[in-house]
Amino acid sequence: MISIENTLISDDLCDVCFACDLDACHGHCCVEGDAGAPLEEEEIPILEDCLEHVKPYMLPEGIAVVEQNGVFDYDAAGNFVTPLINGVACAFICYEGEMAFCAIEKAFRDKKITYQKPISCHLYPVRISDYRTFEAVNYHKWHLCKPALAKGKVHNVPLYVFLKEPLIRKYGEDWYRQLVESIEEKN
Repeated sequence: MISIENTLISDDLCDVCFACDLDACHGHCCVEGDAGAPLEEEEIPILEDCLEHVKPYMLPEGIAVVEQNGVFDYDAAGNFVTPLINGVACAFICYEGEMAFCAIEKAFRDKKITYQKPISCHLYPVRISDYRTFEAVNYHKWHLCKPALAKGKVHNVPLYVFLKEPLIRKYGEDWYRQLVESIEEKN
């Protein structure tokens, strides 16, 4: 474990190699699961504000869900998550052929909005668990990501390197610099 400020970071971030392989998984992390993507409370009004710019990228079923229920739901533990289409796929999903993508991120890349996507999605396969006095930063192992583990190993990309941009987005450049220094000291 690495401790930086109010975070405890799993050693998996330096020990696990990972690089998404969309050609192999087709973005099924947006399609499968037992709940929507975790949302931070402050992301809800952001999603509400940019929804009209995201809708053109969404599936009709996803639009119907958010128009009926709003941009968030609750998981079994009562945490905020993205709503689901038919209890399975994220309401913000879109497709190019067989490949699933995030409609929010597509709107962001087309410069329609300034919000990239929920931080939990950007950080995946890392999940943040919030405790009263600290946050735990852990690797979430999922069978859907086996191709990403293989690709990461082939290209020797540690998880903390693969997730540099979202880790900086979440915790800042100084935090990330401290993480890199801590990992280098350990190795």
